[in-house]
Amino acid sequence: MDTLPIGFIGGGNMARSLIGGLVATSWPREMIRVADPDESQRKLLQQQLRIATENDNQMVVSQAKIVVLAVKPQILKTALQPLVNVVQTTRPLILSIVAGIRLRDIDRWLGGGLPVVRAMPNTPALVGSGASALFANQIVSPEQRSIAESILRAVGIAVWVSREDHLDAVTALSGSGPAYFLYIMEALEQAAMDHGLDRDTAHLLTLETCLGTAKMALESGEELAQLRRRVTSPGGTTERALAVMTNANVSDTLAAALVAATERAAELADMLGDD
Repeated sequence: MDTLPIGFIGGGNMARSLIGGLVATSWPREMIRVADPDESQRKLLQQQLRIATENDNQMVVSQAKIVVLAVKPQILKTALQPLVNVVQTTRPLILSIVAGIRLRDIDRWLGGGLPVVRAMPNTPALVGSGASALFANQIVSPEQRSIAESILRAVGIAVWVSREDHLDAVTALSGSGPAYFLYIMEALEQAAMDHGLDRDTAHLLTLETCLGTAKMALESGEELAQLRRRVTSPGGTTERALAVMTNANVSDTLAAALVAATERAAELADMLGDD
């Protein structure tokens, strides 16, 4: 697969992480351009990643075969409307990492009939450990699907979902998920401190336990329930702790949290895509 010119609309944290991943996987810097109205963002990109930047979206898009949309959801429609003529002429692959905006709205705002992929990355992409899900409209070719996937794989894992509304559940799980784990980690750290551990020790043990557990689960290939049973000795401390969580309906609480987040993701998509 040939490396194609790629243009980013928006140069914030997620765009910078994707660009850094692309550069690290040998995407030539001279094939990457970013448009951002914020001069400080442009200077940061120039200094950190040594890529070309512009304050003119149309100039960047006119030279790109792939256009990555990486702006805030509330301003996407305004950012896209001036680009209709140029994208209808150049017909690039549109890859949106904008949360909550559906494919049909992106395509409509760009004049229609374009290949559009919608991706939902998460914040661990900033450290190269992202988990992203993608969905493409019917115009996207197999080669374009491969290109979109390779861009997201530059910062972690990437999976395809079979229906666009599944991205609402992805948003609730992996998009919002880092906050859930951080919430639990905060609670564990504080509980350990309440039992006498100093803050630094409690913090380090919490982080390494979380990291090690995820690594063990990834590398073992076993079901999570089986791994949990393996580390739960009958009559031991872990069994006692899990009994407390079961009695407190922790699993039901987490399920309710995902339902609430999924519903909110759908609500926001309706609101943001409304004319």
